[in-house]
Amino acid sequence: MSLSGILGNALSGLQASQAGLRASSNNVANVNTPGYARTIASVEARNVGGVAMGVQVNGIVRIVDRHLQLTSLRSISDASVTQTNATALDRLQSQFGNLDDSGSIFARLNASFTGLSQASVDPTLSVARLSAAADLDSFFTEAERLSGEIRTQRQEADSQINATLQRSNEILRELFDLNASVQSVASSGGDSSGAENRVSELLDELSQHMDVRADFQGNGRVVLRTTDGVLLLDNYPANLTYKVSGSGSYGVEYGKIYAESPNGGNPQELDSHITSGSLRALIDLRDHTLPDVAEELAEMTAGAADALNAAHNNSAAYPAPQTLTGRNTGLESTDSHNFTGATTLAVADSTGQLVRRIDVDFDAATYSVDGGAAVAFAGTVGDLAAALNTALAGVGSASFANGVLSVSASSANNGVAFLQDEVSPSDRGGRGLSHFFGLNDLVRSDKPGFFEIGMSAAEPHNFTTGTSLSFRVDTVNGKTAGSYTIPMVTGGSVGDIITALNDTTSGVGRYVTFALDSDGQLDYTANPGYEGFELALTGDDTSRGTSGVSFSDLFGIGLDARASRAEGFAVDTKIRADSSRLALGKLDIDAATVVGDYVLSSGDNRGGSALQAALSTPRAFDAAGSLATSTASLGDYTARIAGTIGSRAARAESEAASAATLQATAAQKRADVEGVSLDEELAAMTLYQQSYNAAARMLQAAKEMTDTLMGIV
Repeated sequence: MSLSGILGNALSGLQASQAGLRASSNNVANVNTPGYARTIASVEARNVGGVAMGVQVNGIVRIVDRHLQLTSLRSISDASVTQTNATALDRLQSQFGNLDDSGSIFARLNASFTGLSQASVDPTLSVARLSAAADLDSFFTEAERLSGEIRTQRQEADSQINATLQRSNEILRELFDLNASVQSVASSGGDSSGAENRVSELLDELSQHMDVRADFQGNGRVVLRTTDGVLLLDNYPANLTYKVSGSGSYGVEYGKIYAESPNGGNPQELDSHITSGSLRALIDLRDHTLPDVAEELAEMTAGAADALNAAHNNSAAYPAPQTLTGRNTGLESTDSHNFTGATTLAVADSTGQLVRRIDVDFDAATYSVDGGAAVAFAGTVGDLAAALNTALAGVGSASFANGVLSVSASSANNGVAFLQDEVSPSDRGGRGLSHFFGLNDLVRSDKPGFFEIGMSAAEPHNFTTGTSLSFRVDTVNGKTAGSYTIPMVTGGSVGDIITALNDTTSGVGRYVTFALDSDGQLDYTANPGYEGFELALTGDDTSRGTSGVSFSDLFGIGLDARASRAEGFAVDTKIRADSSRLALGKLDIDAATVVGDYVLSSGDNRGGSALQAALSTPRAFDAAGSLATSTASLGDYTARIAGTIGSRAARAESEAASAATLQATAAQKRADVEGVSLDEELAAMTLYQQSYNAAARMLQAAKEMTDTLMGIV
C-alpha cells in the first residue's frame, strides 16, 4: 500500500471515529430529552478498484422502530381520551357527592322529607313548617347549582376543544416546515436527526389531542391522516376550524370541526373521524355524557317536585288560602279539558267550617253545589272555568287566562281547597284537576315540569303560523345525516304536526317515529337501522296562543326542555313567606257533609303524611340519559341516580388506569429501541476512542516511514 493510501485510510478512520464520538456524546447530552431517539454514525468500507480505501461516513442515523412508534402514538391517544374523561367525571361526581355526604343533593332530599315528617307531628308549630320549607328549598337550590355546574363543564369543554384545535394547527404547520427541512437536509447528505427528533416530539403531542396515522416517506417527510384516512398533512397542512359557542346552555347548537385545504375545496367534517385523544373525550363529554347527567338530574328533580305537588294539591292548609293560582299549562280556553273522574272544591272559613261545596263529575260532565241538582257544563277548559265561576257565585270566583287557572274566595276570612274523589279521582294525563293546573303547588317553576299534557291528536295545535321547529340528525359517529325544518300550519291539529314530523322526506320520519300516548305525552322511537342515530332540536320559535309556551317546552322535545327543568324549581314564595300555607291537613268531606260542618282542623296531619309518602310511593319516571323508562319510588330512583353517576366515574377511572398502563408499556418498548443507555454509549465512546487512536497511530507510522525515507535519500 502506498503512503498516500495509508494516509487516506488513517484520515477516514479519524473522521469516522469523530462522527461516532459526536453521535455518542450527543446521545449522552440528550439522555432525558423527551422525544429524542439515539443516533449512530452510519459508516461503510470504501473500496476503489478492488483496493480498500478506508471507511466512508454516510451520515447520522436515528435508531427508531416505526411499528413501535405508531403503536406508541395510538396508546398516547387512548390514554389521553380516557384520562380526560376520568378527570371530568371525577370532578362531576365530587360535586354530586355520595348518598351519605351530608351536603350532597341526595342527603338534602332525605333531609327534606325528614323535615316534612317532623312538621306533620304537630302541624301547629310554625318553626317546624319553616324548617321543612327551607330544607325543601335547599334541595332544589342544590339541583339548580349542579345543573349550572354541568353547563359550566360543557362550556369549558367547548373552550378546550377550540384551544386544542388551535394548538393542533400550530403543530401541523410546524410539521410542514420540518418536512421541508428534513427533505432538504436529507437530499444534501446532512444530519437531519435534530429535525426528526422534533417531528417525533410533535407527533407525540398531537396524538394526545387526536388519533393520527403517520406515514413516513423515503425522503424523510411524514404524511399525516386520521386513522380512517382524512388527510391532515402532505404537500400542505390542513387548517382545522371550529366556531366556539361561548355557552354551555342546553339549547345551544354546537358547531362541527372542519379540516380545510389552503387550496380551496369543500371543508371536510372531522368530528366523526376523530376516534381517540382529548378531542374525542371533550366532544363526547359536551354532546353525550354531560347532557345525559343533566337529563337524569332533571328527571329526578322534576319527579320530586311532581310527587310533592301531587300530595300537596290533594291536601289543605289551615286556614285554607284565599286564592289558589295555578301554573302556565300552555292550554287555551278553547282546548278540551279532557278530564275524567271526580273532584271536590270547597270554600271554608278561617275556623274550618264549610261555606260552599262544589262536586265536579267529569264523566257525567256535570257539577253540583252543596249537594244540589247536577248542572251540565261543556267540554272545554274555558267551559270548566266558567262552570266553577258560576258555582262559586257569591262566595268566590274562578278564571282562566294565558294558560293559568285561578280560584279565589271573595272574603278574606274564607279560603279554598280541593279533594280528589277516593273511588274515581279526577284525571288528565295522570294528574288530578288541582294538580294538573298547579293550583296548590308546593314547588313551582316557570317551565313545564312534566309532559303528560293530556292532549289528543285531533285537537287544534294553536301554535303561531309562520313559526317552526328545526332538527338535526347525527349518525352514530357524529356525522350530520340531515337538517329539517317543520313549519306550523294554519288551522292544523296536533296530529298534523306529528304527521309533518314523521314525513320521510321533509320531516325526520326516515330516522324516528313520533307518537302521542294516552296521557298526551309526545315521544319518538328510532326506526329500524337508525337506533344509534341522534335527533337534536336546533331551533324552536313557536308560541302557543295566549300562553306563549313553545312546542318543545310543552311536549318536552329536545335537551333544553328536559334538562333545564332542574334549574327552575323552588318552594312557592308564598309558602316561604307564610308557613301556615303548607298543606299538612286535608279536607274532611264525604257525601253527608253539609255547609256549616267543620272540614278543616289545625291538628290534622293527613296532608303531612301524604307528603312524607311521596318519597316511598312508586311513580313513573321517563327515560333520561342512560336510564330507561321505569316505575320506582322517588327514594329508589334517587339512589339509582347516585349509583349511575358514581359508576360512570369509577368506570372512567378504571379505563384511564388501564390505558395508562398500556401507554407506559408501549413507551418502554419504544424506549428500549430509541432510548439512550449510558452504559452502551460509554462502551461506544471507548470503542470510537480506540479507533481514533488506531487511526492516529497509522498517521504516526506513516510520518515515521516518510522521515526514514527522506533520511535515506
